[in-house]
Amino acid sequence: MAIDLNPSMAACEKDAKALQFIEEMTSNVGPVQRRVLTEILSRNGGTEYLKRYDLGAGVDVVSAFKAKIPIVTYEDLQSEIQRIANGDRSPILSSHPISEFLTSSGTSAGERKLMPTIQEELDRRQLLYSLLMPVMNLSVPGLDKGKGLYFLFVKSETKTPGGLPARPVLTSYYKSEHFRERPYDPYNVYTSPTEAILCPDSHQSMYVQMLCGLCQRLDVLRVGAVFASGLLRAIRFLQLHHEQLAHDIATGTLSDKIKDRAVRDSVAHLLKPDPELARFISRECSTGDWAGIITRIWPNTRYLDVIVTGAMAQYIPTLEYYSGGKLPMACTMYASSECYFGLNLRPICKPSEVSYTIMPNMCFFEFLPHVGDRKGKAPSHEELVELADVEVGKEYELVITTYSGLCRYHVGDILLVTGFHNKAPQFKFVRRKNVLLSIDSDKTDESELQKAVDAASRVLKRVNATVVEYTSYADAKTIPGHYVVYFELMMAAAAVNDEVMEECCIEMEEALNAVYRQGRVGEAIGALEIRVVRGGTFEELMDYAISRGASINQYKVPRCVSFTPIMELLDSRVVSKHFSPRCPKFNPNGNHHPDNN
Repeated sequence: MAIDLNPSMAACEKDAKALQFIEEMTSNVGPVQRRVLTEILSRNGGTEYLKRYDLGAGVDVVSAFKAKIPIVTYEDLQSEIQRIANGDRSPILSSHPISEFLTSSGTSAGERKLMPTIQEELDRRQLLYSLLMPVMNLSVPGLDKGKGLYFLFVKSETKTPGGLPARPVLTSYYKSEHFRERPYDPYNVYTSPTEAILCPDSHQSMYVQMLCGLCQRLDVLRVGAVFASGLLRAIRFLQLHHEQLAHDIATGTLSDKIKDRAVRDSVAHLLKPDPELARFISRECSTGDWAGIITRIWPNTRYLDVIVTGAMAQYIPTLEYYSGGKLPMACTMYASSECYFGLNLRPICKPSEVSYTIMPNMCFFEFLPHVGDRKGKAPSHEELVELADVEVGKEYELVITTYSGLCRYHVGDILLVTGFHNKAPQFKFVRRKNVLLSIDSDKTDESELQKAVDAASRVLKRVNATVVEYTSYADAKTIPGHYVVYFELMMAAAAVNDEVMEECCIEMEEALNAVYRQGRVGEAIGALEIRVVRGGTFEELMDYAISRGASINQYKVPRCVSFTPIMELLDSRVVSKHFSPRCPKFNPNGNHHPDNN
């Protein structure tokens, strides 16, 4: 479907300039990309990393880059990144000083990746943010007449041995001047005080953000969080704490459990005794009927602003339940810790139709045709396709070269080209490469799951039991969602008891990566569950797969399942269920030294 971004249709002059910028960028993809790559190479040509490949100088440097620079992963750059983290200030990857590290999903060794970034990247990220509302205003007019109820949070951060901050990309943004000192914009007003968003205690932050959202319920025109899982967690919080929230609203006083002075001060002007609103909240939340609760409490809501692509698609049915099936779900932008990439020019489309238009000024983009299992063969730079040359209907793996010094970095996202806006391709996010399980911002791949199963196997070995086979899935029906792992066991005459299986759950969680463990401690992820199935279940699973056409010679037990008939078969064979009785250990000040990975 064609997208009309005619600046004459903009809600205001500021929006018109933003729409004009999008049109200019997307109409000149080739020239903009050449300029971006030339700037990056000119700026970083003297770095240790690029000098290693002897690109030369002058007009041929771009050609030399394309011929000589290899495709790399995080592991390929880890020694250079660790030197920077340890305090080496020489131009290793970037000629501009590294200002901080953005922590990304866990490595195979279980610790967060450290993505080096430079100060000006904040400007680039802010630029992309500034384009979101002008596009949204074309689809949903009148957003300047109300507010957005967003549940936004900072996460724990640390410092590297060299003294640089290491924190998630959104925590970096929320703590930046771009966010803290943002100018007033009638189209982008939040119900949550900035002090509540920046509060490091997630319970206090959530409580005050929910309280402010309730007090201003008739002003709310959009409800959102970064991920769908975050919004569902907020609804669950309301279920658990509506009585205390109603009490505070009725009396005009803030719960003593909110200790943060800046947070308390930020709501002092808002919190006045309102018994009528308190009775309304109590009535709506006490019936046990939570269908449509979002539109019942915030009746003027026009849409939900949440990411529901990729792994987050599993939450769509639950969001539809809580919104009464009446609200569109807007996925507005596509970004990662490494770089921000693009935006959705049709933000009110169906979740299944979401495509992101890549903005060619963000970094230099290349695409590796996705061919499935490469059987150990490393991808070649000769296979790479530039942004302007991708083909509709084909899947690609994203490779980026950034101003911060990442060169031909393999991000791990698999994208499907769905069309073009002007000359800029539009991509549907298909999935993260090799990721099996995800609930929130966690990403667990097959090797990590195997490591966790190995940890459980060591527990079982002590009681003469072994794991015959296993598979898993991410259960999004609970709030918060949690990992479910099916075990078929072989054991001695004595049955494995609940205490042993709970220990297996604990050891599996301890073996999973830092992002998972932080999510558990922060209540973004529920307790891991092991479901023990009776003997012969996985043979039945194989028989079912073969009956559907799988080759008996090539059949492999899937390590993650999502097909409903298979899950029903597994659940019908369950003989016992066991949950982790406590959270795993998580140290927010974890050591980033590679010897400790």
